[in-house]
Amino acid sequence: MATPPPVKGPASYFPSIEKTYGHPIAYWMQLLQQAGSLKHMELVNLLKTEHGLGHGHANALVAWHISQKQP
Repeated sequence: MATPPPVKGPASYFPSIEKTYGHPIAYWMQLLQQAGSLKHMELVNLLKTEHGLGHGHANALVAWHISQKQP
């Protein structure tokens, strides 16, 4: 059996985010969806200030969220 390739990009942070903050990625995606049409750094700052995420984790979640919205 072939080993699946390692996860790259923002999704590579997901296991650490779930372990560190105790919420599944779906929770963070819903939160970002509810935040409305804020810009990238506004969303990052929201996660950092209101939810206590570190910059790298917040940035990974926002980057993934934005990438999923685009066709």
